[in-house]
Formats: sequence, C-alpha cells, structure tokens
Amino acid sequence: MNKRELFPPSVRAALQYPAPGAWMPEVPPGAIRLSAGYPDTSLIPTAEFVRSIQVLVQEERDLPFHYLGSRYATNLRQWARNHLASRGIGVDGAQTQLLITAGAIQGLDLIARVLLDSTRAVLVEAPTYMEALEIFQNYTDEIIAVPMDANGLRLDALEQILAARLATHQVMPTFLYTIPTFQNPTGYTLSDARRRRLLHLAKRYDFLIVEDDAYGEIFFQHPPVALKALDEEKDRVIHVGSLSKVLGPGLRVGWSVGPAPIIDAMSVFKKDLDHTFVEAAVGCYLEHSDWPAQLATIRTTYRARCDEMLHLLAKSMPPDVTWTTPQGGYFVWVHVPGVDTLALLPHALQAGVAYIPGYYFYPAPIPAEGAVAPAGACAGTEYLRLSFSHVSPTEMACGIERLAAAIRAVRGD
Repeated sequence: MNKRELFPPSVRAALQYPAPGAWMPEVPPGAIRLSAGYPDTSLIPTAEFVRSIQVLVQEERDLPFHYLGSRYATNLRQWARNHLASRGIGVDGAQTQLLITAGAIQGLDLIARVLLDSTRAVLVEAPTYMEALEIFQNYTDEIIAVPMDANGLRLDALEQILAARLATHQVMPTFLYTIPTFQNPTGYTLSDARRRRLLHLAKRYDFLIVEDDAYGEIFFQHPPVALKALDEEKDRVIHVGSLSKVLGPGLRVGWSVGPAPIIDAMSVFKKDLDHTFVEAAVGCYLEHSDWPAQLATIRTTYRARCDEMLHLLAKSMPPDVTWTTPQGGYFVWVHVPGVDTLALLPHALQAGVAYIPGYYFYPAPIPAEGAVAPAGACAGTEYLRLSFSHVSPTEMACGIERLAAAIRAVRGD
C-alpha cells in the first residue's frame, strides 16, 4: 500500500511545499548566527525561574501537575487580560474572548484551521514571517502577497488587489495576516494613518485582520498603538501575542484575542488541554518578578544591539548595499543588489556566518500537481534578514565582516 494515498487531498497538497524549517540553514561549528531570531541568552531570567518553580511547588504541591487546579495558571489568564488592557485591548467575555495558546504559532494555526480551506484566500504582507506562510500553505494555495514600503503595508496596492478581485468575481480574502509593529523580517512599522485606513478597508471589503504582535513590547522609543485597540467594531481584528520574544520561546506561552465565535471555534480544535505546569510556572514568575523593570532592560539592550548592527553595516558593507532602520523588534532587512542571496548562502556559511535568504519570506510558487515547489529565484532574491538579538557585539562585528567579504567575493568586487 502506498501510504501517501491515505492522505486526504488537502494534506497531499500541503506536502508538495518544502518541509517546515527548510529556511533554517545548517550552521557549521564556529559560524556566527545572524540568522537566529532568538532572545539574548543573558535576558532569559533562569535564576528567577528556578526560584519561581520552587515557590510554585512549595505552595501548590501536586496541583500544577494536574489538568486543573493551579491558582498560578488561572492567574496567568488574568495577567494576560491586564496586560492587554494596558495596551488598550479589552477582553469582555461577551464580544471579545481570550485563548491561551502554546505560543503565537498555535494561535495562528488554530485561526487558519477554523477560517481557511482550499476554497478560501488569505492576504499576507510581502515579505512576511516564513512560519506563518508554512501554516497557511497547509490550508490553501490562495495566498495573496501585498507589497510593503518603509511605512509598512502598502494600502494603495491592497485596495487595488481587493477591487480587482471583486470586479472579476474572484474569491475575496477571509483575512489579512499582518505584523504591523516591528515586522519580521523588515523591521517596518505600519504608520498610524495606515492602521486606521486598513481598518476602514477591512470593513469596506469585509475581511478580518490577524494582527501578529510578537514584537510589540520591544520598542526603542514609543510603542505604536495596537490595531486591536483601534478596532471600533470589536470584531474585525484577531490579536495574537506571545511571551516568546521577551521571556523565553521554549515556554510556549501565547494568546489570541478576538471575536467570541472565532475564539470559541479555536477552543473546540485546541485539544492539548493546556500546559498547566508551564502556565503555572510563568504565572508564578510574573506575580513575583518586577516585570516592567525586566522589559525596560530588554528594550535598552536590543536598542543598543540594533544601533551597533546599523553602525557595523555602514562600516563594512559595499556602498550600494542598503538596509532598514527598525524602531524595535529583532531584525534588519538588507538589500544586496545583483546578488541572489539564496545562492550566496553556501559561500557565507563557508566564510562562517549565517543569515536567512529573502526567498523564504514570500509565498512559494504554487506547485504543479505531483511536483515539489522550486527553491529558485522569486521575489526577495536580492534580500536577506539579519538578527541582532542573539549575538554579542563582538560576534556581530565578526559576522558582518565575514558577510561583507562573501558579498564582495561573489560579486567580484
């Protein structure tokens, strides 16, 4: 028996795309990981977590090891409500509900599961978060890319796409997936004026907005207003957040906030019965730590790290190479004219530095039946993503020098 024949058509279609994580380069020993969108190791409060777990087990004994019963796990939900309220996002339980998830990724997968299938379309920024693309490709081939500029999503292009699809009777998008604040991979932030206009377009053309706010707390100067806080209809935006980038990705604690019917449907398909021990440990940590002070340290550290990367790029790169100047988050988006960054990567790895090629941040070409989507030229060919969050300033300097040398060698400069 051919076991692949057991898969339904939707699964066979999804398996034609590259495997999840194909974008992650195999980094040789000693290479510098400018590819890693991980927190700085010094900012993960390991000692405080040890103390929190000790307090948790001493106070609650076996309760955190059961399905239900931990006060601290319950308190995590209240902490999330309070945190969201501080961002202007209310959770009233009637119109708007909250769901704790295993990181933002589970939230995105549940949203896609209840809203997408092969008959539906989804809008994404171009470029956008590669793991979100992997999720959406599991449910539909209709992934519509909308270009960006330095002020974020180009709403003129979005409106043209929507109007053209409506005029030609094409399926209209179910939702737009956006990272409006310190976007991955570009670092762009959607301007306030565009945020309000985007909500107007969503109402006019009747689609939902999925707001991925993974980096919203990592601002260097002023925090932009969340799209969900501007959602006057109360049911137009699904807000997805996480502690992965500010506390620790291995904890897998995130949340989704949105219209009650959608959150209810997501709950029906969320069959992991929560992760009580981790949620209790995080709840205990947040109750007993000085979280605002920790966030202030995180912002100061990453702002200095970002400034250092921008300085090193200006010092080392060829004159025609350009990059973004983010106001928060983890990433810098680099344009290398005349270079296919997917083809450049093996040379860079051999030189001892890793990055993510721009290819992976755009929807993959729709594969022909029975074929595998190619990993060749596409939008984003001349771009690459660098992360300043995980490496030390010394490693960063060495890594950027190695990358600049690899670019010059490949171009014959």
